[in-house]
Amino acid sequence: MFGGTYAGRRVLVTGHTGFKGSWLALWLAELRAVVAGYSLDVPTEPSNFEATSLARHVKHFAGDIRDRGRLASVLDEFRPEIIFHLAAQALVRKSYADPAATFETNALGTLNLLECVRQRPSVRAVVLITSDKCYRNVEWAWGYRESDTLGGEDPYSGSKACAELVAYSYYHSFFKRQPGAAAVATTRAGNVIGGGDWAPDRIVPDAVRAWAAGKPVVIRHPRATRPWQHVLEPLSGYLRVGHSLWERDERVAGESYNFGPNGSVDHPVESLLQMMAAAWPSAAWRVDETERRERPEATLLKLSCDKAHADLQWRAVLSFADAVAFTVSWYRRFYEKPDSCMFDFSMTQIRDYASRARAAGLSWSVQ
Repeated sequence: MFGGTYAGRRVLVTGHTGFKGSWLALWLAELRAVVAGYSLDVPTEPSNFEATSLARHVKHFAGDIRDRGRLASVLDEFRPEIIFHLAAQALVRKSYADPAATFETNALGTLNLLECVRQRPSVRAVVLITSDKCYRNVEWAWGYRESDTLGGEDPYSGSKACAELVAYSYYHSFFKRQPGAAAVATTRAGNVIGGGDWAPDRIVPDAVRAWAAGKPVVIRHPRATRPWQHVLEPLSGYLRVGHSLWERDERVAGESYNFGPNGSVDHPVESLLQMMAAAWPSAAWRVDETERRERPEATLLKLSCDKAHADLQWRAVLSFADAVAFTVSWYRRFYEKPDSCMFDFSMTQIRDYASRARAAGLSWSVQ
């Protein structure tokens, strides 16, 4: 897969203890990369990081992305060739409670990483993961393109827009014209589901926590629509970008890419719960009208992935039903066999996804 780019390469994943970061580290291990991770802590209990015993398979460095000195020392020790930057404060509600930490982690954390990279020529490629929330959302019916206006009313969205601006400035100031400098690109995705996510205030983790305890899940906006996608979908895009940067594809360096399902995959929260409940006995939910009024949310946010299709020959593999099935089967396995390690099951899902990508004729999936 990915032209064999990652086999034997030294790859650093910041935020590897988080939901997406841990899945990315698992996939890189499957690709036979030499993987290290840099994270402040394990953000939830349970966590995908611990459920899969990921620490047995990657080199773990503890550190705060806001601590540039510590980050620099890790880069000097591990000497990564490729970096995926996912370390972030990723929750909208928490960004209201602590906006300063959100901006420091997401914007200045990106700056710290790029400042360290520009002083270390051993780093050849850097993929920065921001969010679909970096766009100024006016809730139009068509997908946002990478050239659309950045912004955001909440601190989380604003911090991700800032991270994009930092990346753009650093690339054009320090990487674009410097011989041998790292190739850098940013990626944007959102509304990711999959096994191993236990973050608060996300519909799937909230649902499985409640259902595992025999309780109904409380929801706020049953008719809010989202372009749901399984976590492996955007990760395949990130890995595809990393491969292109490694190969010095001039179309990709300095660019930003959206990763999401095709335009028809845009389902309301209630439809997601109905599909999950079909595979989870006794699942139920109720709407909290007070929470719905006091905590308004965007009802529509879509991405255009035309640029990723054109430059990277990337597209989503799983249907909405398949994405939900992958997700529910992971959680049911976890809760029904609490003493089993989820590493092998997760690797089976990665291989299943890659097999489907090959069947769909996607070039990155070819061995």
